[in-house]
Amino acid sequence: MLLDSVVVALGFVGLIWGADKFVFGASTLARSAGVSPMLIGLTIVAFGTSAPEIFSSAVSALADKPELAIGNAFGSNLFNIGVALGVAAILRPLTPPKSLIKKELPALILVTLVTGALIIDLFVGAFDALVLIALSAYIGYKMMKKKAKDCDLEECGEEALDEETPPVKLWQAAAYLVLGLSLLIISAEALVYAASRIATSLGVGEAIIGLTIVALGTSLPELAASITCALKGHHELAIGNIVGSNILNLLAVLPFPGLFSPGLIQAPLLYRDFSAVILLTLILSAFCYYAVTRGKHLGRLSGLLFLSLYCGWFTVMLSNP
Repeated sequence: MLLDSVVVALGFVGLIWGADKFVFGASTLARSAGVSPMLIGLTIVAFGTSAPEIFSSAVSALADKPELAIGNAFGSNLFNIGVALGVAAILRPLTPPKSLIKKELPALILVTLVTGALIIDLFVGAFDALVLIALSAYIGYKMMKKKAKDCDLEECGEEALDEETPPVKLWQAAAYLVLGLSLLIISAEALVYAASRIATSLGVGEAIIGLTIVALGTSLPELAASITCALKGHHELAIGNIVGSNILNLLAVLPFPGLFSPGLIQAPLLYRDFSAVILLTLILSAFCYYAVTRGKHLGRLSGLLFLSLYCGWFTVMLSNP
């Protein structure tokens, strides 16, 4: 099991580093093709932080391990709110932007409730996957359209250019793109294989491994991004990163098991784990609404509550695997 644990650790490193190189290469090529920095941020960069979950779950589904993929999605959403956002708020109180309660949070609530309605029969199949894919296309279109109206392209472009790294040649950008994509695929394969072996050796279900080891590891980019944004005072990015990632985790991850490994799921994934996802999502939404309408912020008490709820769920989950 020691070797499998090393493979899991290396898999996490490969996923995170591969996602970084993939985003760098793709964004550089997109700029060269004349794509606006705003569009790059809304698509390629947003995909980057969720790439570890997406690729590891896709490989899990293709390997006929659907509960590993579903557990990864639910566990990542819980970790993002409970730990990533909780720790960020503890380190520095966050002020949610007004736009959050008008667009992103309603979208997250909608996606979460639709997901619950689809899996309430404890079955994930092609119909469920197609509904989520259609919903992702609709929400993506509405958000892109709204962002295009709200954001001045020149200002967005200047802001994005401030964060650019030194220019590289096109062949170098293409090499980074291929390298990053290759690392994502290879690392996801290794992670799923090793995690499955660990689950077998410990005598626990693959869903538990997905909820814990895989979910925690693939959520490291969100944790790092939220803490960094909070410390730098970029409150909108710190919260928006979590909300956007949670939307992607449900819309981009769950279709894989529905399409490639349709079948029944364990009852605890719905009644225990997804119920916790709904609870934390609604509490986050209520706190953000209160903060925006009353001119307050998500303070350290909010962060401690998120972290405590996550620890409570984690304890119950491990006590009743």
